[in-house]
Amino acid sequence: MRLALCLTELQEVVCQGVSLYIPQSTINATVEEDILLSVEYSCHGVPTIEWKYTSNWGAQKIVEWQPGTQANISQSHKDRLCTFDNGSIQLFSVSVRDSGYYVITVTERLGRSQFGTIVLHVSEILYEDLHFVAVFLAFLAAVAALLISLMWVCNKCAYKFQRKRRHKLKESTTEEMELQDVEC
Repeated sequence: MRLALCLTELQEVVCQGVSLYIPQSTINATVEEDILLSVEYSCHGVPTIEWKYTSNWGAQKIVEWQPGTQANISQSHKDRLCTFDNGSIQLFSVSVRDSGYYVITVTERLGRSQFGTIVLHVSEILYEDLHFVAVFLAFLAAVAALLISLMWVCNKCAYKFQRKRRHKLKESTTEEMELQDVEC
């Protein structure tokens, strides 16, 4: 029966008395970034807003509040979370461990509620990979310099060898000519 009272279109969920709009259902972020899990709701009276976090490491309630009152923030998110009266929350300095599903539930005083989900993907910029590439390029440059130096030394040796050989050929040719001249 409840399904007949609800209408879902794009990212907006509307049920009798409670509506919830999630403009961005998937968020990609990098480590140490501040992100906003943005939502908007409308309902009769002052609702209770609750955010839960679910990931591979488990599920937990991270914050619960009523607009205009102090938020009850879990110990794991103290000093890392800010709430807004429209139901949105901001997470400061996210880490890879913050990746997961964030489920918001907006509950009216009369008990009607609506929930929505935002998926957060947090990725690391792998400076280790860049460091590896830089070291590898430096190694290749050193090998190239060594090979060029070796080629230069080989070229010098080949040039000297050719000069000695030409000099010996000239001496032997001169001796043969002298010997030929003596015989005649």
